[in-house]
Amino acid sequence: MNSTAGTWVALIVFMALCAGVAYLGALFAPGAWHAGLSKPPWNRPNWVFGPVWTLLYIMIAVAGWLIWRNAPTSPAMWFWVAQLVFNAAWSWLFFGLHRMDIAFADIVLLWLAILGFIVAAWPISMAAALLLVPYLIWVSFASALNYSIWSLNS
Repeated sequence: MNSTAGTWVALIVFMALCAGVAYLGALFAPGAWHAGLSKPPWNRPNWVFGPVWTLLYIMIAVAGWLIWRNAPTSPAMWFWVAQLVFNAAWSWLFFGLHRMDIAFADIVLLWLAILGFIVAAWPISMAAALLLVPYLIWVSFASALNYSIWSLNS
């Protein structure tokens, strides 16, 4: 396999990793428990989350791939792995275990990992860093929503 083919295979692997995290999240989708919770008036309807996360996961995969191509053992790559782990855990904690408190701690760590990636990736690949800015904004919104729902239902 030549290096160009290997590069494209790597992109597919990064896409598959993100798809796997998306699949894990879907296993713990909002259900009756979530529907019965009090939510702030600025809560978005559930149908919004699917399209937004689909786009974000594509951007996350490409950002990780760009860093892997240029600095596979860099702190940016470790932040990328960390954010994927925290991302995968959140749905299980919030929707699966109904632990809004632990899910909030997890999403704060997720936010910090995304920010760490952006800062560490910037000198390696400005494109990779910028790809995660919408993710940081979305997770900021999701953090506020997690905290609000937790507060309203304590």
